[in-house]
Amino acid sequence: MLVLLRRRPELRRLFLAHAVSRAGDAFNSVALVLLVFQLTGSGRDVATTVAFEVAPVLLLGPVAGLLADRLPRRRVMVAADLLRAGLAVTLALATGSVALAYGVAFGLSVGSLAFNPAASSLLPEVVDAEEVVDANTALWTVAVTAQIVLAPLAGVLIATAGVGVAFGLNAVSYLVSALLLLGLHAGRTPADMTVRGWKGVAAGITAVRTHPLLARLAVVQILASLSAGATSGLLVVLAADWLGVGPSGFGVLLGAIGVGAALGPLVLRSRIRAGDRRWLFGPYALRGGVDLALASVGNPIVAAGALAAYGVGTSTGMIAYQSTLQMQVPTELRGRTFALYDVLWNAARLVSLGAGGLLADAVGIRAVYVVAGLLLLAAAAVGWASPRPNSPLVTARLGD
Repeated sequence: MLVLLRRRPELRRLFLAHAVSRAGDAFNSVALVLLVFQLTGSGRDVATTVAFEVAPVLLLGPVAGLLADRLPRRRVMVAADLLRAGLAVTLALATGSVALAYGVAFGLSVGSLAFNPAASSLLPEVVDAEEVVDANTALWTVAVTAQIVLAPLAGVLIATAGVGVAFGLNAVSYLVSALLLLGLHAGRTPADMTVRGWKGVAAGITAVRTHPLLARLAVVQILASLSAGATSGLLVVLAADWLGVGPSGFGVLLGAIGVGAALGPLVLRSRIRAGDRRWLFGPYALRGGVDLALASVGNPIVAAGALAAYGVGTSTGMIAYQSTLQMQVPTELRGRTFALYDVLWNAARLVSLGAGGLLADAVGIRAVYVVAGLLLLAAAAVGWASPRPNSPLVTARLGD
């Protein structure tokens, strides 16, 4: 992986921008939650922050994907970084309004919504096809590592210097990322689109719907999100009510997921293959088994080990998924395809959070993990029945 970064200067620049930006995100995610809680003292208002972060994906996702295909991707990414830097500075200077915090959360999500499909679509332009998995492994690993290492440091910084400093660091990270991206040679010209406007959005949906593997992958993503939305949001309840551990124990459980997510791709990257059903859908079966185990065994040590395996499944599956889309979808449709999957994932995640909370209150937290495990096993089964990809998606007539 390090050899690849040394050999590919364009990837190295993209990697550094990604690393710096993710480091800023680690400070921002902690600071935003703490700020809203300090201002309101309400868990419900903290949860509302999540709604403001998800709403742009549902409202603007297809448009963001179209922009990533319609405009030069480097320009989209730099503009998104500058937007997010300005918003972070605003919150660094004015931390006394919860309404402003919600507005900034919404705006930062809009910036990420524009940035992410453009960045994912750009990656195959800076590496060869056989290097895509290693490149995605590098980007994923640095993001997870930044979260594991810097989130606890963010808490210490905020306790000593206040949330404004954390937001200021996030703003600086976006500016550094933008400067790095300005030096990219890739992504300076837009993709060659045959249709524009809403017909262009529809063409992206058609591309996924008519491709056997991508259509099946969309169904799998929905099933997986219906599972993971609830279990990720309610892990704290499982820790307290079933495993019998307090906040420190909950932190250990989160750390176990992070360690598995960081180490999994590093250990297994030479085996991961884009389009290989074992790596695309096998991780769902692993994660489903973990959820069922968590619902059955109330030992926190066993739970930590199981959650580390869950992290491995999450990271390896995500790298296989990213790499498959980048290899299967042509460049002129890549942004819209990534954006569509984001919309499906976040819509299902909201449903899962609401339904999971109701089920936990009515039946108990273990029932949530049983249902979640069964949903993940169903996702693996649906995916495994999909056809093997023989060739990239052909789109010569899409939208004509």
